[in-house]
Amino acid sequence: MAVVRPFKGIRPKEDLVEKVACLPYDVMNREEAKKMAAGNDLSFLHVVRSEIDVDDSISQYDEVVYQTARKNLDKFISDEILIKDETPKFYIYRQLMNGRVQTGLVGCTSIDDYMNDIIKKHEFTRPDKEVDRINNFDHTDANTAPIFLTYRKNDKVNQIINDWIKFHMPVYNFVSDDAITHIVWVIDNETIVEELHQLFEKIDYLYIADGHHRSASSVKVGNKRREANPDFTGNEEFNFFLSVIFPDEDLFIMDYNRVIKDLNGHDEEEFMNLVKEKFEISKYTGEGQYKPMSKETYGMYMDGIWYELKAKAGIYNANDPVDRLDVSILQNNLLNPILGIDDPRTNKRIDFVGGIRGLEELERRCGNDMKVAFSMYPTTMDELLSIADAGVVMPPKSTWFEPKLRSGLFVHRLND
Repeated sequence: MAVVRPFKGIRPKEDLVEKVACLPYDVMNREEAKKMAAGNDLSFLHVVRSEIDVDDSISQYDEVVYQTARKNLDKFISDEILIKDETPKFYIYRQLMNGRVQTGLVGCTSIDDYMNDIIKKHEFTRPDKEVDRINNFDHTDANTAPIFLTYRKNDKVNQIINDWIKFHMPVYNFVSDDAITHIVWVIDNETIVEELHQLFEKIDYLYIADGHHRSASSVKVGNKRREANPDFTGNEEFNFFLSVIFPDEDLFIMDYNRVIKDLNGHDEEEFMNLVKEKFEISKYTGEGQYKPMSKETYGMYMDGIWYELKAKAGIYNANDPVDRLDVSILQNNLLNPILGIDDPRTNKRIDFVGGIRGLEELERRCGNDMKVAFSMYPTTMDELLSIADAGVVMPPKSTWFEPKLRSGLFVHRLND
């Protein structure tokens, strides 16, 4: 039984929404964030990446950065750039990208559901990355960015959402710089709100699609508030965190590709011979880059040449939902034993390139700071859900979801 409840959203005035909305904090570095927010004092990057407003000599994890985030959020509210709804509501958030549509319900989910595995995970988190968002959420007293959740589709939920869209006007409808359309409706009918709340109580599980660090941080901030308020009832807002929840059929996972700095001491001939032990290799003779079109196939780019790799039979356990993932096959049979990438989460010789950047980015990196690149076939939604249901985790950087949720469209205050 999943708890999904309405909240008093803090959100932009309609005529300012395009200036406020920004990409998620974790798809850019400090320099990129500063460029994105340049000339726009209303960008929500001033809250989620507030290091752009302090001197570059100051660490992005310094206390003053999080104090600045709080100051900026409070100013957005006091200047009425962001307005708080007077009563708890649900919201509908629709995104259109390249002809695809994904439509989610915006509400708050329970930290208890996260701890009790009603909200299922498929990735490990890194404590250092958790601390950053813990500090941001704690200092701002808010969930400043939503968690991207999914669930196995429910026809009744779909019907209610689609009917609301059909008979009501959106409050926001704009196209962001990356040509993605963002549309938001407010569900302010108490009967419909309660019906949706009760419907989700009949849904067994929610799944984190994107935002494992944000969700883990939200839970730790909630537990910190519980410790500070030992008489808590469980109804306080800090027991819940901001989420956008999509049916699984709407979501699209892109490839998440790999680039490696060197050949781990091997010369190129030796490296190719080692790869041939586990993979069939052929030079790609088509135009452009090699994009895998089926499981167990990979593109490899080195010295200006694309190769097609096919996994040989018997190199993985077909009965193991993690071992049979394409990312696992590559990691366990090539990246680790040949290239020495033992832990992709911490090894400094590997980097990851989301499919949204295109395979040209792999070529560019290999011409700049990397030696060899691998293009991947995307992980599927069925694989993600099966692994989460099994209570195991995927290798790092297994999924790249597009489009990304915009920050700044909704803020959830923890002390309401």
